[in-house]
Amino acid sequence: MLMGVKEIQEIIPHRHPFLLVDCIEELEPGVRAVGYKCVTYDESFFKGHFPQEPVMPGVLLIEALAQTGAVAILSQEGFKGKVAYFGGIEKAKFKRKVVPGDRVKLECEIIKQKGPVGVGKATATVDGKLAVSAELTFMVG
Repeated sequence: MLMGVKEIQEIIPHRHPFLLVDCIEELEPGVRAVGYKCVTYDESFFKGHFPQEPVMPGVLLIEALAQTGAVAILSQEGFKGKVAYFGGIEKAKFKRKVVPGDRVKLECEIIKQKGPVGVGKATATVDGKLAVSAELTFMVG
């Protein structure tokens, strides 16, 4: 493991309960990051989504992917201490439910960047099966 929660929190501003990346296993600053989220039954959102059938909300999976991409972007020289904001979400597809007990692999590759604006191609998988894919536009501010 390259980074745990403490190291991730040195790069991005997110904190519990909204930090949705548990570790980063691969990192090429400005190029790509691979992280994991271990989904537990105790996640606060499961109380209401849905009590009889807990499913991780798709928007939170997108957020977890964005946080992984933010680690890749903000670990570049010149962006340390900054925040990456959403600029857009394109081509989002939800292919599989994410439920308690799943270990979600979060991958984000930066496919375009011009100054503080860029696009990350992101996928979330569980046991090698695609759960979510999207292109995420970010702005560093």
